[in-house]
Amino acid sequence: MAVEVSGGASIPLTIGKSDRYAGFMTNITTNSSSQTPRGASVSESSDKTITPMQRRVLLGGSVGQFVEFYDLALYGIAAVSLSRLFFPSGSETAGLLMLFATYGVAFFIRPLGGLFFGALGDRVGRRNVLVATLLLIGVATTAIGLLPSFQTWGIWSTILLVLFRLLQGFSAGGESVGAPSFVYEHAPPSKRGMFVNTTLAATALPAVFASSLFLVLSLLMSSETYDAWGWRIPFLLALPMAFVGLIIRAKTEESPIFQDMMEGKAEQKQTSTPVSEAFKTSWYQMIQVVVIMGFTAMGFYFLSGYFVPYLQTTGDLSRNASLGLNAIALLLYTFLLPVFGAISDRLGRRPMMVTGIITTIVAAVPAFIMVSSGAPFVALLGQCLFVLGITMYGGGCYTFFIEVFNPKVRLTAAAFSYNLGYAVFGGTAPYIGESSVAVTGVGYAPAFYVVGLGVVVLLFLLFGRVKETRHIQH
Repeated sequence: MAVEVSGGASIPLTIGKSDRYAGFMTNITTNSSSQTPRGASVSESSDKTITPMQRRVLLGGSVGQFVEFYDLALYGIAAVSLSRLFFPSGSETAGLLMLFATYGVAFFIRPLGGLFFGALGDRVGRRNVLVATLLLIGVATTAIGLLPSFQTWGIWSTILLVLFRLLQGFSAGGESVGAPSFVYEHAPPSKRGMFVNTTLAATALPAVFASSLFLVLSLLMSSETYDAWGWRIPFLLALPMAFVGLIIRAKTEESPIFQDMMEGKAEQKQTSTPVSEAFKTSWYQMIQVVVIMGFTAMGFYFLSGYFVPYLQTTGDLSRNASLGLNAIALLLYTFLLPVFGAISDRLGRRPMMVTGIITTIVAAVPAFIMVSSGAPFVALLGQCLFVLGITMYGGGCYTFFIEVFNPKVRLTAAAFSYNLGYAVFGGTAPYIGESSVAVTGVGYAPAFYVVGLGVVVLLFLLFGRVKETRHIQH
């Protein structure tokens, strides 16, 4: 087929079978044959090099994800202290269970945040939405750092903690998908897996930074001083860090795919909203994303939100040792995720997901036995073994969940389904992990949950009509 341009000339355009979503590209026009269309950032020529704008987008997306997930990581890493200050009870385990319940509540508002910011992003642009999400979470996290304890304000301190936690979750519903989608739409087609997974790897670095910061504060302060006000310092850094992210994002441009899509929409009468269009045309892909991303959500939040208190309560390690070991495991996650993303650019998203989930299923029980052993080096090896499986799986799924959707409804469909998967499986992971140990008395009981969920998702990957998306060019 051909695309007609001004002057009556036509340009041949070949669309493969897997490119069935790219119909909107036929609306591209130019004023001169010598001009480079906006879509050139995803053209064959640009696929060979990375432009300065693509580098800025990758940096802006990664820094924004760092700030967003730094704020989210604080809640899990400071879990033991927060449970004492805002959920006082006679039992440390009971306090942690109450805290992890609110940890999960924030995830259940993320799909609503995803729908709100996703629909907004599909209408007004990805870049504009990313400004709002970053600012909102910075304000909410700083507010947590300013909250008086239960002893001072009573139940109101607990209510406000939950409220600010909900605002964190609402913001994360837009940021968690908006940033990788923005990066994906700027990336060279042959490097999309590497670009997206580099951006997502930045979600693990905040936990490393936050763990290290808490560790330094813990070493420099007495336990009384740390519990009184030392734990607040990392939370109070959230707003200044958010402003740094906003400055970097201000130097980026809207994605060329979105701009071309808007030109196509301007020529057509709009008869539906992004939300209704997403549920009408992409409902089955949304179900796939809920299931597929649910497994990686469970894995990531076991690693970043549960292992620190798990090492303390079940492994009987000190807070400092737990923070340090978990930071090393998260550094490995940060390194491996882009590597497996780049491999998925060559081998495909589906093979990486299948291989990764099988690896995680096989490694789960020995990994959790080692993590809960009480021996620091063995506990570190157990975390690293767990990281190997979930990063291999993430190398495929983190690009798949963006790639599978039409750009017209990408943010809406991806944000809702991704965040629903994270709410159901990620937000509940620490609570299920702590509950399984408390009920069974078996230190490695969380591994059985990992295996059970892994088997279900593997069967879905094999028999749920999950298609390869690597060759889709949109």
